[in-house]
Amino acid sequence: MDPIGRRTLLRTGLLAVAGAMAGPALLTACGTGGEPAARPQQDGRRGGTLRAAFTGAGAAETLNHFTGGTAMDMVRARALHATLGDIDPTAPDGVRYGVLDTIEIATDLSAYTLRLRPKLTFSDGSPLTAADVLWSLMSPADNPASLPVYKNPAANFDFSGARIEDDRTLVLPTLTPIADGRLLLCQGNYLVVKEGSDFSPGTPTSGPFTLQEFEPGVGSLLTRNDAFSLPDADDAPYLDGLELRSIADSDARAAALTGGQIDFAHDLAPVTAQTLRGDDRFTVSSTEAPYVSGLFFRMNLAHEPFRDDRVRTAFKLAADRQAMVDSVFFGDAVVGNDLMSPGFPDYAPEIEQRPFDPDRARRLLREAGADGMSIALTTGPETPGMVEVATLYVENLKEIGVDATLDELPAGQLFADYPAYARLPLAASFSVPTPALPLYQMSYGGQNPSALGWDRPDVDALVAEARGSSGAESAEAGLAAQQVLWEEGNTIAPVFKPFTTAAVPGVSGVADDLFGQFPGFSRTSLS
Repeated sequence: MDPIGRRTLLRTGLLAVAGAMAGPALLTACGTGGEPAARPQQDGRRGGTLRAAFTGAGAAETLNHFTGGTAMDMVRARALHATLGDIDPTAPDGVRYGVLDTIEIATDLSAYTLRLRPKLTFSDGSPLTAADVLWSLMSPADNPASLPVYKNPAANFDFSGARIEDDRTLVLPTLTPIADGRLLLCQGNYLVVKEGSDFSPGTPTSGPFTLQEFEPGVGSLLTRNDAFSLPDADDAPYLDGLELRSIADSDARAAALTGGQIDFAHDLAPVTAQTLRGDDRFTVSSTEAPYVSGLFFRMNLAHEPFRDDRVRTAFKLAADRQAMVDSVFFGDAVVGNDLMSPGFPDYAPEIEQRPFDPDRARRLLREAGADGMSIALTTGPETPGMVEVATLYVENLKEIGVDATLDELPAGQLFADYPAYARLPLAASFSVPTPALPLYQMSYGGQNPSALGWDRPDVDALVAEARGSSGAESAEAGLAAQQVLWEEGNTIAPVFKPFTTAAVPGVSGVADDLFGQFPGFSRTSLS
C-alpha cells in the first residue's frame, strides 16, 4: 500500500462506515445489494491489508492496554505487542508459547523460570529481554487505573524477589505454591512491551505489526513488523497491513461489512449474525466452550439487602436462563450455572444446574424482608447481547416483586471509572475465556475490587489448595470452592455467549491466534 495514501484511505473508509451507522435498516439494504468492494489483490498467502471493525470507546480509547477496557484497545494491543503465550488445551503444557521458549516449574512450586526464544527484537531493532518481560508483568500492579486482569500476576508471583539470570531467563518466585501458573501467564492477555514504555504512538512494538496512525474513536493503521516471528511460523505475519476501525454498534459493523467498507466484523449481535448467516457472500463463525464469554451480574455486598444470602439466592433463582439463550441468542449460547469457565478442565460440572424458580425466589425475599426492594442494574453494550440479557433479567426481577430498573451506559463507559463501577449495587459484566481457578483469583480472591465485596478467606484457601496440588486432591478442593460460590456467591451468571464474527471470502487464519475474543491477526491471511 502506498504510504502517502494512508491518511486518505483511513478517512475515506471511516466516512463510509459513518454512513453505515445510519441504522439497522441499512444492514438489510446492504445485505441485498451488490458485491462488497474489491480488496487489494494478493499473490498467494502473503500480502494485502485487512480491514476489521471492533467495539471501541470513542475518545476514551488508548494505546495503553493496561487501562483500556474495550475490544478495540485489546485487539490493537495484541497486534502491536507479542504475547507470552495463549491457552491451548491440545499443547503438551496446555499453552502455546509466544515470546517464550518454555516455562519451567520448580518441583515444590516455589518458582517459575521463564525462558525466552533467542534473538527476539523490538521493531526498532533493540533486543527483547527478560527485563522487558518482568516490567510488562509487574508495572500494572502499581497503577490504580490498571484493569484487574493485569494485576493478577502480582497476586500470584513475588516480583520483589524476581531474578533476571540473563537476557533470556527470568525467575519468578510464587507467593504461594501454584501448579497452574502456565495457564495464568499464557492467557493471551499478557503482552510484552519495552521496559519503561509510555505507550506513545512511537513506542517500539514486539508484535506482528507496528503503528502508523491512531485516532481514538476512529481507527488505527498498522503495518507488518518484519522483526516479528512465531516459533511455528517464521514467515508470519502474512498481512502487509491492518486497518482497525472503531465501530461501537453491531448493526453498523455489519453494515460496513455488507457495504464493502471492511472485510471482517467482530463480535456481532445475535440478530445481526442470524441475518448474515443467510447471506452466502459472507462466512459467519461462532466460538464454542470453553472459548465463550460469561454475561453476568454481580450483587454488591456493601448494599444491605445483598448481605442476606436469601436475597442473593432469590436473585439467582429469578433468572430465566433458557429464555435468555433462546430469545437473545437464538439458541447459540450456553446456559450458565452461576459459575465461571464452563468447558475448562477445572470447572465443576458435578454441581447441579440452578433452576428457574420465581415462586421460591418470592418466598425467600419475603422471608428476608426484602420484597418490594428497589434496585438499579447498571449495564452497557460492552459486548453484544449484554444489554439484551440485562433487559430480560430486569423483567425477571420485576416478576418476583423487585422494583428493578435498568441503567444503560454508553458503549465503553461501564468500566471507564473502575472505582465507581465497584460501588454499583448491581452491576453487569462479562468474563474472558479463562480457567475457573485462575479466574477466581482474578475476579474474587484477596478482596479484589471486581468482587464487589466478596471476602471469603476460606474459599481463597480452597482455591489456593486446588491450585497448589494436582490430581484428585486438586479436583476435590476446586469442587468445594465452587460449591460455596454456587451456594453463597454474589454472582448471577445465566448465559455464556460465543464470539460471533463475519468475514468476506478469502479471510483465513483469524482463529489460529487461539484467543477468539481478541484476535491479534498474526496468522491471518487474505486470498
